[in-house]
Amino acid sequence: MSLSDFLQRAMSRWMKDGGPEDDIVLTSRIRVARNLQGYPFPILQTDSHANEIIEMVDKAIQSEPMRGLGVFELIRCRDLSALDRQVFVEKHLISPDLAEQEKHGAVVLRNDELVSIMVNEEDHLRVQCIMPGLKLKEAWELANQIDDALEQKLTYAFHEKYGYLTACPTNVGTGIRASVMMHLPGLVLTGSINRMLSAVSQVGLAVRGIYGEGSESYGNLFQVSNQITLGETEEEIVQNLQSVVMQLIEHERTARQQLLQRNRIQLEDRVSRSFGILAYARRMDSKETLERLSDVRLGIDLGIIQGVSSGILKELMVTTQPAFLQKYFARELSATERDVRRAALIRERLRLDDTEVHG
Repeated sequence: MSLSDFLQRAMSRWMKDGGPEDDIVLTSRIRVARNLQGYPFPILQTDSHANEIIEMVDKAIQSEPMRGLGVFELIRCRDLSALDRQVFVEKHLISPDLAEQEKHGAVVLRNDELVSIMVNEEDHLRVQCIMPGLKLKEAWELANQIDDALEQKLTYAFHEKYGYLTACPTNVGTGIRASVMMHLPGLVLTGSINRMLSAVSQVGLAVRGIYGEGSESYGNLFQVSNQITLGETEEEIVQNLQSVVMQLIEHERTARQQLLQRNRIQLEDRVSRSFGILAYARRMDSKETLERLSDVRLGIDLGIIQGVSSGILKELMVTTQPAFLQKYFARELSATERDVRRAALIRERLRLDDTEVHG
C-alpha cells in the first residue's frame, strides 16, 4: 500500500482538516466524564458490571437520538490487538489507561473519528469531541448533544449539590475538561514561554504535554485545559479557556514577528537546517522528529518554506509514533528499526508534497 493510500485510510479528520487559528491551535477538545447510577466506579466494578455497562452503551448508541448525530460503532478492547489499541492512543482516540483495559474496556467511535466515547476507563463514560483549529464552542455543542442523547437512554449518577459524580474528585460538577493543543515556538524561542505559562496557571488553567497529564512537552506543543469543573457552568469553562487561548495566540504571533524582524537570518537558518535533516536523515527518534517538525511548521507559517503542507506537523506528530510506524510497515520493529523507518516515512511524506507542487 502506498503512503498516500495508507494515510487516507488511517488519518482521523482532525489530523487532516484545518480550522480557525490553526497556525497556532492544532486541535480543540472537549471531554465529558459520566457514570451510571447504581453501578460502582470502574476501579471497583466486577466483570459482570463492566459487561452490563458495555451492553447498555451499545444499545444507547443505536437509539434514534444517537442515530441523528452520526454513525457510531462500539469496539471492545479485547477485540483489538495491543498494537491497534496503541494506534488509537497515538491518534488521541483513547487514553493509555483504556488501552490497558483489555478485559473491561471499550470505545465508541463515530465514523469520522471526531467523536470517541471511552467505556470503563476511570469513569463509565468519557465522551470526547476533538476538532481541528480553535473550535472549542463547536466541540462543546457536539459533546453536549451526544451527552443529552445518551442520557435519554442511560441514567447518570448525579447529585443536586455536587453535580455529576465522577471517580476523581477533580472532575465532580460539570465533569467537563476543555483543552486546546497549541504550537508555541515563538514564545519558546524568545524566552517568554515560562512567564506565559505561569500566568496561565494563575487563572486556573493547566498546561501539559501532547498526551495530557504526566506527558512531556516536545516540539513546542502544549495542551492548555481547565482545572476547575465545580462551581462554573460548562459555557463559562469553555469561554474562560477561549479567552486565555486568544491572548496566547496574540502573544505567540507577536513573538514570531519579533523573531523575523530581529533574527531573520538565524531563524531562516534554523528552519532550513531542520527541513534538510527531515528531508535527508536516515535515522530520527521521536523527540528530534517533533523538534524538527516544529521548526518546519514555523517556517511554513512565516512563509520561509514553500510547497509543504501546513498540516504536516499535526499529521506526522501522530504517524511517526511507534505503533503507527509498525502498522504502516506491517511488522514489529525494534527501537533502532523504528528510528530508521521513521526517517524513511518522513522522507517519503515530504516527496508527496513535492510531487503535488511540481507535478
